[in-house]
Amino acid sequence: MVPLCLFLVLLCEICQVQTVEKTPGITQDSGIITAEVGGTVTLKCFCQNDAVTFLSWYQQRLGGKPLIVSTRMKHNKDASISKAYTGRFQVQTGESINHLKISNLRPSDSATYYCGILEFNAIEFGRGAFLHVKTSLSNINAVVQQPALELLRPGESVNLSCTVYAEKCAGEKSLYWFRHGAAQPAVMYRNAGQCTTDARVENCTLNLAIKSVNASDAGMYYCALASCGEIVFGNGTRLMISGESSRVPILAYCLTGALAFSIILLLVLAFTLYKLKKQICSVCKGSVSHLACSAASDPMSQDADGLHYAALSLNRTSGRHRQEESEDSVCVYSRVRSRKE
Repeated sequence: MVPLCLFLVLLCEICQVQTVEKTPGITQDSGIITAEVGGTVTLKCFCQNDAVTFLSWYQQRLGGKPLIVSTRMKHNKDASISKAYTGRFQVQTGESINHLKISNLRPSDSATYYCGILEFNAIEFGRGAFLHVKTSLSNINAVVQQPALELLRPGESVNLSCTVYAEKCAGEKSLYWFRHGAAQPAVMYRNAGQCTTDARVENCTLNLAIKSVNASDAGMYYCALASCGEIVFGNGTRLMISGESSRVPILAYCLTGALAFSIILLLVLAFTLYKLKKQICSVCKGSVSHLACSAASDPMSQDADGLHYAALSLNRTSGRHRQEESEDSVCVYSRVRSRKE
């Protein structure tokens, strides 16, 4: 019983942990989405929460604040598009969907797009997707270099580094880190970096420190330069956590061990009960036979002199007598016991 109780307790703990870590009722495209100028892209958003009343889309350009693109009631198919986005922005509605379609893409559409929901007067957002609109002819000449792979163990720290070589151009220059494919939102890290100027070329170094990594940090990290209205990405650094695919929570280990122990204990108990029952039945049968034999033999031995046997003859009809002539005669003996006074 104790292992069974332990199993139930651990199962309850697992359920509670899963409930705490459960994601909101909103799912949207995340990471980095690349598209060409003049093309069309659809950013997907799903919501299966019946308590949601409003759904919306927000756009946040690099270095800017979130701006509302569209909003609608969940049970209303028509969405209200903000004035600055009418024409090229459309919302595709349906059962549990709230997709944002952008046509005739422009470089200025490069931004992070968040799908938001309103539930019980609380606003929640999806992880966010960064839309990178590439141009065929770039106005800037820049090269972004970064290591291709970083392999770490859980708990270790890493300092991702990239180097940017870019020609000077008018306008503000910013360096960013983007995360793609990780189990966390595609957060942008803005940094001025350390830059040195050599003639017309500017050399900048950008670092990103990640302390005590875990499985949720695994993914692709891109270093990017935003300058002259365009964004140039590096090839990306893949951050891998060794043993991340085989990591199992300690609670799962405990649960597995308790379950195995409970099964073994139940099998042992069942086998013991079976053997005990078989033993009891054998004793029971042996005692009954012994008592019966004793009860039958004792009077025979004690009162052998007082027993008289008599053969009883059964009268048969002549018809049956002829039919049974070939059969052996049957004698029935009756035991008469005389009681001595």
